[in-house]
Amino acid sequence: MIPDGLFYTVSTWALPVLLAVTLHEAAHGWVAMKLGDPTAKDLGRVSFNPLKHIDPVGTVILPALLMLASGGRFMFGFAKPVPVNFSRLHRPKRDMILVAAAGPGINLVMALVAAIAFYGVILLDQPYRDWGGA
Repeated sequence: MIPDGLFYTVSTWALPVLLAVTLHEAAHGWVAMKLGDPTAKDLGRVSFNPLKHIDPVGTVILPALLMLASGGRFMFGFAKPVPVNFSRLHRPKRDMILVAAAGPGINLVMALVAAIAFYGVILLDQPYRDWGGA
């Protein structure tokens, strides 16, 4: 038997956070790879597989404890950092900034996509006549 609200909690907290953490770390590794450092790729960390990025304490235990302690109002966590050898980058000073910005950048893109999707759901919920129909 599934407890009430479990599906809602998983779909609104756990899945988005897991997706955000996974894409965040994969983005760091992907940009580093494109700029000359294959370290993360060689270690299998340029991956959409969340298991490659999960840190047991930072991705599972800490967020779960904070969610429980705050009554579901606060959560924080982290994943295993993607290794980057800055000396292998083509232009280290510039490329370090790009690699660092890749993670937050993909999170912003995901937030924008989610906002557009939420807006689309609201539009789909409107009666057909509000769209100029009969």
